[in-house]
Amino acid sequence: MHSSVASWEETASAAPHASVSYHESVSKLQASHGHALDQFVTGPFDRLSWYRLLEDHGPKETGGEPLFALAEADYGVAALPLARRGRAIESLHHVFAFTWRPLAPEGALGDALLTVIARDLKSRTHRVALECLPGEDGSAEGSAERLARAFRKAGWITHRSVCDTNHVLAVRGRSFADYWAARPGQMRTTLKRKAKKVSVSIATEFRSEDWDAYRAIYGRSWKGEEQDAALLEAIARAEGDAGRLRVGVARHDGEPVAAQFWTVEADTAYIHKLAYDAEHRHLSAGTTLSAALFEHVIDRDKVDLIDFGTGSDGYKRDWMDGERLRYALTCIDWRQPRGAALLAAKVVAKGVEMLTGGKVRPLASRPRRG
Repeated sequence: MHSSVASWEETASAAPHASVSYHESVSKLQASHGHALDQFVTGPFDRLSWYRLLEDHGPKETGGEPLFALAEADYGVAALPLARRGRAIESLHHVFAFTWRPLAPEGALGDALLTVIARDLKSRTHRVALECLPGEDGSAEGSAERLARAFRKAGWITHRSVCDTNHVLAVRGRSFADYWAARPGQMRTTLKRKAKKVSVSIATEFRSEDWDAYRAIYGRSWKGEEQDAALLEAIARAEGDAGRLRVGVARHDGEPVAAQFWTVEADTAYIHKLAYDAEHRHLSAGTTLSAALFEHVIDRDKVDLIDFGTGSDGYKRDWMDGERLRYALTCIDWRQPRGAALLAAKVVAKGVEMLTGGKVRPLASRPRRG
């Protein structure tokens, strides 16, 4: 891979010499380009092995048809993990994943390859929709703006919007005691009063008894039955094999009443799943277990960041001290008839919304009675 590039324009001029191929299965992509693409991994949901788990255990009826777009040139490779859904193409994303990113080298080399893919996608669709893009990773502007720039350069009209919020804790060298002293008083009082009511164990390898406890607790929690349970267990087993797994279980009189699934990777702890038995809510076992896992990853694993995923859950703000935005990027090829019609509809809808303040009665609404 060439390391000396005079300018973005010089690199982009080489882009037409890159080739684009499409792969409906990640297994062949792993065999041919796995090593090259794994160089761009920054977290648990960038690896091709994650997409392999999704392919083997994910929901076939709702996840769309996988379509991995791969650009190759003398100066490197890049890929976009995508999915076909009807006439549109979307990011190959699952609710378990905290983010979705392009797999590409940093800088002008990667930008040129991403532009090649964006240009070639016009032969496949009139609309590309990407979601859960981070704005703080990699280059100065992050994946969201990087992809928006690549698609604009390829002739697409793009629209970026905020789709979610990521909750994080920057440890900044603190001990758990320092961190805990800054938590809300009610949390600290709850732990002091309830900690002795449960015993806590934390496993760093996959153990069937712990996972069975987690599944049983999740089923008795306010969340109900776990969706895609086979995929989640496959993730936990793979993370256990890699030494990244942290599974905590809280027990009251020997009975599991709370469980959590974390992983630790590259100085970051990820909180994937947590649940407690609704019938034992009065024990506050979830608070006790969370505190134990925070202490473990801060004082033992020495992480720099704790990532609590996305969502608007208020309790996450009690444990975290920072938020990062996640973006959706919609790209429309206005030169195609379907793209032009879609863009026109969006423009009209936006204009009506501005004129009416968003209060519009549907044109085909039924007359009101009375």
